[in-house]
Amino acid sequence: MKINKSQTLREWLQEQPFTLTMSSGFFSFFAHCGMLSALEDEDLLPQKVTGSSAGALVGSCWAAGMDTERLQTELFRLRKEDFWDPAFGWGLLKGERFREIIRQMSPVERLEDCTLPVYLSAYDGFKKTTRIFKKGILCDVLYASCAVPFLFQPIRIEGRLYWDGGIKDRPGLGGIPVGERVFYHHIASRSPWRKKDSAALKVPKRANLASLVIQDLPRVSPNQMQIGPLAFKRARSATQWALNQPLPNQLSITVES
Repeated sequence: MKINKSQTLREWLQEQPFTLTMSSGFFSFFAHCGMLSALEDEDLLPQKVTGSSAGALVGSCWAAGMDTERLQTELFRLRKEDFWDPAFGWGLLKGERFREIIRQMSPVERLEDCTLPVYLSAYDGFKKTTRIFKKGILCDVLYASCAVPFLFQPIRIEGRLYWDGGIKDRPGLGGIPVGERVFYHHIASRSPWRKKDSAALKVPKRANLASLVIQDLPRVSPNQMQIGPLAFKRARSATQWALNQPLPNQLSITVES
């Protein structure tokens, strides 16, 4: 794909309809929400949303009808004790409290009732492959995509067990045909359980994909929920800056937070 070297990210997003894809990244939903709030302010809105784990949470809630202002409010009030329900099983947390939070937050019950198409990645523990969900009970499918191994117990859907979609589809691009126009928000990972040269940690290279990578964002975790608003703020301001930057030939912008 040829681009005008002076074309900014904003102009690229305005030029044609695009799919918004957000990667997994542990508790990086604050950063995804901050990025999306900058797009929303500029009316640079996608025609479809895909994602994995943290990206799936923000993308599906937004596509279900929650604007980023309301989503920000819900995320900022979230505390560890709200979703902390330890229980015996294949993971520390049973996950019932987390599913209830999703159920109360979402304006729709089913994924296919969202205002635009949403594709969410989850890992099928039996087949050891990624499944792309385009329909189903939203709180269950979203939980499946977010069920970080060892932290959350898997969920059974249609007789199969599902875990975090980032296990094999960290970018959340699994359901997107090659060549589809995509704006991809990549969470730069510092995961302790992936090798430094793991392909999952690299920004995907594919035709018609523009990406944004924001470096050195605060690493939010269950014990560090209070720094979530800072991650949101830095991601939002970095995105606002990136929108006015010219796209390089590889269509990837990296920003320091």
